Amino acid sequence: MKTIVRNKIATYNYFIEDRYEAGIKLVGSEIKSIRAGKVSINEAYVTFKNNEAFITNMHIAIYEQASIFNHKETRPRKLLLHNREIVKLFSKSKEQGYSVIPLSIYLKDGLAKVEIALAKGKKDYDKREDLKKKDQDMRLKKTLSKY
Repeated sequence: MKTIVRNKIATYNYFIEDRYEAGIKLVGSEIKSIRAGKVSINEAYVTFKNNEAFITNMHIAIYEQASIFNHKETRPRKLLLHNREIVKLFSKSKEQGYSVIPLSIYLKDGLAKVEIALAKGKKDYDKREDLKKKDQDMRLKKTLSKY
């Protein structure tokens, strides 16, 4: 399993509750750009339409060798999930404060997979508490390494 890209600010902005693995329906030039590492999921999110899940705002750069058969960079891409997972995610995302976001994109057995998460947004005071705890842990680790 080779990780291509990871959404680093997701854990800063959200409390992660559940994680799911989903396939992505792609065209040929998109998978080649993903394998080259030219993808960004920082602004991406998951939407639901007609009992299907789509990842929106995921940026996959144009593949130069694809000539006229290239893809649109930020088109919505269908996620391949089981129906019960789609229903569960859709019902939870309708609740106040919940959203479905991508955490990482990786290659598994030659196929592109995306790890999505059901997440609840953090407030500013939650973010400050996390930074404070991280700073305390770092100082504790530093003092323990001296002895």
